[in-house]
Amino acid sequence: MNKTAIITGASKGIGRQMAKAFAENGYNLLINYNNSKKEAEELCQQLNSKGIIAYAYKADVSDRKQVDFMVEFCIKRFKNIDLLINNAGVAQSILFTDITQDDWKRMIDINLTGVFNCTQSVVKYMISEKKGKIINISSIWGMVGGSCEVHYSTVKAGIIGFTKALAKELGPSNIQVNSIAPGVIQTDMLKGLNDKDLEELKYDTPLMRLGTADDIAECALFLASDKADFITGQVISPNGGFVI
Repeated sequence: MNKTAIITGASKGIGRQMAKAFAENGYNLLINYNNSKKEAEELCQQLNSKGIIAYAYKADVSDRKQVDFMVEFCIKRFKNIDLLINNAGVAQSILFTDITQDDWKRMIDINLTGVFNCTQSVVKYMISEKKGKIINISSIWGMVGGSCEVHYSTVKAGIIGFTKALAKELGPSNIQVNSIAPGVIQTDMLKGLNDKDLEELKYDTPLMRLGTADDIAECALFLASDKADFITGQVISPNGGFVI
């Protein structure tokens, strides 16, 4: 029987590439999205045309009721959930003194409370099966902090703490919980940067290139595989040496 994965925020960028990678490796997929319906449905159709069982499901991860309905839908369709990847999130570059209460709340609600909601909703099924893997997408800024991204860095650091604590709690149930902290990755989040900024980022990266969504997808595939069964509570940072 094929394994089943829920990937949040899977309509674009890193999430989309992870969905493709796991589909190619025989997973059934629930592709979560909130605003990007067109992209999610197009991805779903692409995978379905290749014989992959995949569903696109709209849910705001910050809303617990929507999350619970999504997880129940997945269980009804696939009977089990082997992997949860908490990828949904928003970013914002802004001076700390300009962050509003709404900015702060939105960042926490989506990026951190969303991880809590999805994980707590899924974990009860994993515990009953005595197996499962959870991968939380953090960021290098959760490890070292980013100027003009204080609220973003805060929630990404919170995800790392969440990962480590939950790994200890769920270890006896044979559930592995790990985090991926990507470096500078070529996604829509870099659209606001000009060519000079991008070249400077490449120069500051020892491997002399920016990361790709595929780099993160390959890391996720490893953590989800049987080869990573003795790895839990860890933060793996594919960043080309940008943070060492």
